[in-house]
Amino acid sequence: MAQNDAAPTAGNGVNGEGAQQPSLNVLVQYVKDLSFENPGAPRSLRGREKAPAININVNVNANSVAENEFDVNLTLSAQAKYEEEVLFNVELVYGGVFRIAGFPQEHMLPILFIECPRLLFPFARQIVADATRNGGFPPLMLDPIDFAQMFQQRMAQEQNATKAAS
Repeated sequence: MAQNDAAPTAGNGVNGEGAQQPSLNVLVQYVKDLSFENPGAPRSLRGREKAPAININVNVNANSVAENEFDVNLTLSAQAKYEEEVLFNVELVYGGVFRIAGFPQEHMLPILFIECPRLLFPFARQIVADATRNGGFPPLMLDPIDFAQMFQQRMAQEQNATKAAS
């Protein structure tokens, strides 16, 4: 069977017409900042009648570091409180450098703020779980995050801010 010259060929990333195939590659992942505080230890480690209230915040930022390479930072922070007592604070800034090529410009923001953090999240989630467990608490297993919804909310806020400024 003959190979069609216009079809993408394995390994070269370019189709027969000279256009680059879209690609998203993780070049490196890293912990930029990790903080765990257990201010009331050892009192905070005693058993409780009910579960503590846990407040979780998530943020995503992205910056260009080179042509087609972007640094994406996923920030996860959580605070557990029982009544007025802070049991723990954990904050993680987990980053990744991604090579993104061959996508139309209008797809870049969704890739940076949806796909890249989606790829980073499982690793960041495990780090937060390990930090809380190592701090003497049950591991905090964060629920999956809908980064598409976060992105849509962020874009709506920016549009509203632009309208308010005009």
